[in-house]
Amino acid sequence: MGRYIIRRVLLGAATLLLVTFVLHLLTTFAIQLNGSPALAFFGDRIPTDAQLAAVEERYGLDDPCYDQTGNPCLGPYVERLGAYAQGDFGTNLRGREVTDIVATAAPNTLKLFAIVTVTWFVLGMGLGSAAARWRGRSADHGIRMTSVLIDAFPIFVLLLVYRYVFAVPLSDWARSTFGDDSMVALWFRPSFDADHPWATVLVPGILLGLAGSAAFIRLVRASQLESYAGEHVRTARSRGLAERHVVLHHVVRNSSVPVVTAVGLTFTEALAGAVITEGMMNIYGMGGVLWEAVRGNDVALVVGIVTILAIVTVVVMLVVDIAYAALDPRIRYA
Repeated sequence: MGRYIIRRVLLGAATLLLVTFVLHLLTTFAIQLNGSPALAFFGDRIPTDAQLAAVEERYGLDDPCYDQTGNPCLGPYVERLGAYAQGDFGTNLRGREVTDIVATAAPNTLKLFAIVTVTWFVLGMGLGSAAARWRGRSADHGIRMTSVLIDAFPIFVLLLVYRYVFAVPLSDWARSTFGDDSMVALWFRPSFDADHPWATVLVPGILLGLAGSAAFIRLVRASQLESYAGEHVRTARSRGLAERHVVLHHVVRNSSVPVVTAVGLTFTEALAGAVITEGMMNIYGMGGVLWEAVRGNDVALVVGIVTILAIVTVVVMLVVDIAYAALDPRIRYA
């Protein structure tokens, strides 16, 4: 098990290096083709050469390689890795540390993810188990069709329909019926309220969890169908065990191994969806910060946030790989 963990850690580190290098290349080529992003620091004002040079030096954009199209700028990349190793992820255009921004925004993203996780787990396990239990019946066909329909509507479509079609009338109804400060009125607010974070991320979290539950429903169904056809299930039934005991202890439990791997995949999907969700719903979270940074051409903040998100994703996938190997010894001995 120790050798397996070491291999996975080394693979995760290599993946992280590759991600940061690709991100660096994309950023470098964008600067070389579109000009210095330091101009965004001045807004509509036209800076002097000395002012522009000072800002470029401040944000590490003064290297001559940024003026040479096609140059990968390996020197700045190595310097950036050294800064990352010291916990320095740079500053935004206003001079605020990226780590401070993340420390403020991350709790709201974690709240959103908590609701997302509960939503897709309840829907995935509940509907997937029901579809497997009643395979070939109308319930199975209905659940599978529902999962296909969910996949057909991307998260941004769900959010657009909710925010501009349902949120405003529902919010008006809730305020007139229960009061402006009632919990129901907060649930249907079309934008985030920092004073009531849990209430105002509830509906966006459920929609994001709903969008990510379709693949999970099908995975749970397929995994449990394989367990239903297993010898251990037939043996348990032949011994006269109650069907409920067979389902819970021999079907659900033994089909949990592939479900664990889906946690990491669903997490990455939710992470990508959070950028859209938080941006559209004005949630001050990691995705919302990244959304605004892209709109404001704040390259340093974009690179810092994406790097931190990449680190979190690699760590989560590493934990999932280790949990998978703990559940199935064949994985770590392969």
